[in-house]
Amino acid sequence: MKIEHYEKNEYRDEHHDSALDVTQGVDDQPVVNPYFVRKKRHVPTTEEYVEGILSRNITILAQAITLIESNNPTNYEQAQQIIERCLPYAGNSVRIGITGVPGAGKSSFIEAIGNMVQKQHHRIAVLAIDPSSERSGGSILGDKTRMETICNNPDIFIRPSPSAGSLGGVARKTRETIVLCEAAGYDTIFIETVGVGQSETAVHSMVDMFMLLQISGAGDELQGIKRGIMEMADIMVITKADGENVMKANLAKVQFQNALHLFPPSESDWSAQVFTCSSLDGTGLEEVWKGVEDYIEHIQRNGYFLAHRNEQNKYWMYESINETLKSNFYLNPMIEQKLKDVEQRVLQAKLSSFIAAKELLDIYFNR
Repeated sequence: MKIEHYEKNEYRDEHHDSALDVTQGVDDQPVVNPYFVRKKRHVPTTEEYVEGILSRNITILAQAITLIESNNPTNYEQAQQIIERCLPYAGNSVRIGITGVPGAGKSSFIEAIGNMVQKQHHRIAVLAIDPSSERSGGSILGDKTRMETICNNPDIFIRPSPSAGSLGGVARKTRETIVLCEAAGYDTIFIETVGVGQSETAVHSMVDMFMLLQISGAGDELQGIKRGIMEMADIMVITKADGENVMKANLAKVQFQNALHLFPPSESDWSAQVFTCSSLDGTGLEEVWKGVEDYIEHIQRNGYFLAHRNEQNKYWMYESINETLKSNFYLNPMIEQKLKDVEQRVLQAKLSSFIAAKELLDIYFNR
């Protein structure tokens, strides 16, 4: 109900027989302090970004990662300059990709082994990739809250990032993020993938070793053989081997060992190993890390370490070309002008998808 306000005397004249007396109030006060002046946020220069990263300033590092993850074209050039400047200081780390089915305990495992490895005087970066919603595009980014015992450790940097529709279990800019973390002095980098199962293969193209976490009861040897992701695993870890689950975990270990023996030899000439561990009570973690160290020593000794990284650099060169071409195509003014019209003709079944694509590409290449 709308209440009209009158001056005190005017109200009394019109409603002289009423017992209601409305006093005149004070004028409305401004919501915002009129003396408050918002300071303009300082935008770091490329030089400030690089200096901050090299001096191990985690605030600057986080801001730089946000910059390279940005889809704003105006940020692209500065992001590339930062990466190029940091590149000479990168490469001095062990990159470990960790994947597994949802519920395998990836975050708990990283927290447990991270605490142990950090005590051995290692600086650790954890790049946790969170799945983005196909409907809203949002992402929870809650992996950091799960790692309560390491999130405040100054020698451990945790960065959750949305997958943003990227396939392969990693975010679109994870490769560049690794470079920045290495330049900031982190010598051990864990990349926790979204945990989508068999399709997580992109992470293999940016890490030195691939670790697959499994849980007991996930299937027999035949099920293990069917899982193509197992072919890429350098180390397999059966998690949650505690309490009444110890016997089941040991049985699963034997089953997966039998399955791994049926795979052809890997390019690194390394026979994949299977371990059991418990992130809850810490059992088996030392054996897992010893397996990591043995693997890294093995591939450094036979030359695969450097050869594999060179192959990765070549792979990401082509990936960068593909990404840049795709972005340039959709930002082309002529394509933006024609795209909606061609799309409507496809939806109305007046044009096939293949002819529509060729028509747009002809416009793009001026043919």
